[in-house]
Amino acid sequence: MNFKEELHKYPILDIIALAAGKLGVEAYIIGGFVRDLILKRPSKDIDIVSIGSGIELAELVASQLGSDVHVSVFKTFGTAQIRQGDLEVEFVGARRESYQSESRKPAVEDGTLEDDQNRRDFTINAMGINLGKGQFGELLDPFEGMRDLRKKIIRTPLAPDITFSDDPLRMMRAIRFASQLNFDIEPDTFDAIISMKERIRIVSMERISDELNKIILSPVPSYGFKLLFHAGLLEIIFPEFVELLGVEPIDGKGHKDNFYHTLQVLDNVSQNTDDLWLRWAAILHDIAKPATKKFDKKVGWSFHNHEEIGARMVPVIFRRMKLPQNEKMRFVKKLVRLHLRPIVLSREEITDSAMRRLLVEAGEDIEALMKLCRADITSKNPEKVKKFLRNFDLVEQKLKDLEERDKLRNFQPVITGEIIIKTFGLNPSREVGVMKELIREAILEGVIPNEYDQAYAFMVREGEKLGFSVVTG
Repeated sequence: MNFKEELHKYPILDIIALAAGKLGVEAYIIGGFVRDLILKRPSKDIDIVSIGSGIELAELVASQLGSDVHVSVFKTFGTAQIRQGDLEVEFVGARRESYQSESRKPAVEDGTLEDDQNRRDFTINAMGINLGKGQFGELLDPFEGMRDLRKKIIRTPLAPDITFSDDPLRMMRAIRFASQLNFDIEPDTFDAIISMKERIRIVSMERISDELNKIILSPVPSYGFKLLFHAGLLEIIFPEFVELLGVEPIDGKGHKDNFYHTLQVLDNVSQNTDDLWLRWAAILHDIAKPATKKFDKKVGWSFHNHEEIGARMVPVIFRRMKLPQNEKMRFVKKLVRLHLRPIVLSREEITDSAMRRLLVEAGEDIEALMKLCRADITSKNPEKVKKFLRNFDLVEQKLKDLEERDKLRNFQPVITGEIIIKTFGLNPSREVGVMKELIREAILEGVIPNEYDQAYAFMVREGEKLGFSVVTG
């Protein structure tokens, strides 16, 4: 591969090379950018290591780029950062790191390029490219990272027990890279993850969840989850998911393995969306099945109300895993609670009122819900899958027709509580709530349209039945 030619496609690298020459320091591209350059993957992050002050190099580079380029300096860490367009370039001086057993935060001191490459997590991330004059574009590959890229192998540059003991988050990163790149983890490296899995407990949940989200966003996320499970990490970081594993046949009656079913649903959803939170909804849609599993001799296994209980579990899991407690969580909670509704509709005769209720409850998330429900069809019988998908086509067409006709996407009855109070001269009370519910149900059942005149007339008629009188004057 002609690295020199590839590097010239990034003008900032030529500027960095010139600035390093002016300062009389060596500068190298190290890590993920080199890996992605070889794999022909897009990359927006460039790590520059200098044998000298990374901050000083960054400041000189910024001055060459123009007055509008800002340098973010992090003196505590000895790093600096420049953003130019879509690119984010980080500068650091070569360093040596040493760790204490109870922490993943290293003690840092100046070091050589060899020291810097030794501290890297994996061989494919320890490759460097020289930016020096006369050596521009020269590959530095002390741990045969190029060979591991060709073999599609994740391997640590030093003994894996040292690498993972120093920074246990690297165990998650190994699985993340394997999942993102569809690589294998070298056997000794994977064995070290298994033996050292307990050390993940010293890592903050925020960091763990960040890596887990990257696994979830990989092309086939089930691969990453299976690696986490077989390494023993999944049980530590996400025990509720592991509880889905296994079947328990009684009297010849069994149920699907909800662990592998959920992974299939996750992969199915991932084929149609890059939305992290829709993928989380796939992960959690059956999360309450272990808690609701019951056996009846007549009907076999049931998971009654697992969708409602699962929805209540969502904020608890999100809180523990340091995931957002905002509209993202509420979106996942809503989809978990509603995920059976379209499936039930696809099995029964479709009524307008049932469709209206689904549209009202799902609101703007109806398309995401339907994607989840389609992904939830995982039967091994292809004809059964085709039948369900055909029924889903009917449900979706019916929903589309109703939405166009009734405009229920952000449904609010045209008759508000204030109108009811003013019309009948009432105070805020239970009776007002009763009337609001009567109007809402009438609209959803198709008794009246959600239009003011007909809804107002309905309110007056129902008010008379309840003993209310219209206030005049």
